[in-house]
Formats: sequence, structure tokens, C-alpha cells
Amino acid sequence: MKIDIGINEKDRKAIADGLSRLLADTYTLYLKTHNFHWNVKGPMFQTLHLMFETQYNELALAVDAIAERIRALGVAAPGTYAEFSELSSIKENRGPQSAEKMIKLLVEGQEAVIRTARSIFPIAEKASDEPTADLLTQRMQIHEKTAWMLRSLLEK
Repeated sequence: MKIDIGINEKDRKAIADGLSRLLADTYTLYLKTHNFHWNVKGPMFQTLHLMFETQYNELALAVDAIAERIRALGVAAPGTYAEFSELSSIKENRGPQSAEKMIKLLVEGQEAVIRTARSIFPIAEKASDEPTADLLTQRMQIHEKTAWMLRSLLEK
């Protein structure tokens, strides 16, 4: 059935393409955060273990919201590791990491998600896609706050 929500097909596709990159970044950050939750050790174990759990739970909800927005625009959402790997600006880290390195990598991941979200704004605004703009604003606020909290752990 034809979609008639006041956003033309070309703009819906362009917005969905940006949101697909955001979805891939978010899912990759979710996996990284969950991995670090499982594998963190050292004197800050308890604090980081709980903080990472809170963060990956929030990211799991975000993944669903982003994918559902892509679907509402009439485009199929990516959903495989292969697709996410191609689309994500966040790279995986193999092997053990120190707690401090985990924090730094998560700050970098949070900031990457912010940059990706911000890059989608111009096309969403041009198309008067307020639901996507609202989603992007919410995501940026959460990731900016999380990045700030993680950075504060690195202060000497």
C-alpha cells in the first residue's frame, strides 16, 4: 500500500538510510557495552559492572525505537551482524581490555553515535520529519550525558 505521511519517498529513504547507520552504531555500542559488562575487572568492578548494565539496557530499548522508526518510514530495517558491521562507524575490539580502556572505548562509541545522529538532522528537518527529529534529539541527549558520565570516571 502506498505510504502518504507527508514525506516523499526519496526523503523517507534518505532518512531511513541515516537511521539505519544510527541503528548499526547503536547495536554495535550495545554489544560492546554488554561485552564490557561481562568482562570488566579491577577495583572499579562493581561500579562499572552496574553502570554498563544500565547502559546496555537503555541501548537495547533504543535499538527497537530506531528500527521501528525506520519501519514507519516504509523501509526495511537492517538486522544482521553483517549489515550492522557494514553500516556502523564503531569498530569492534577483540581481546581483553583494562577497565580504563573500556571506559575510553565507550566514550568514543557514545560520541560516534552522537555524530551519526547529528548527521541525519538536516534531511529530517528539510523533510519536516518531526518524529525522526525528536528521536534524534532524545538519542543525542542520552548519549551526550552518558559520554560525560564515562569521561568523569577518567578524571584524575
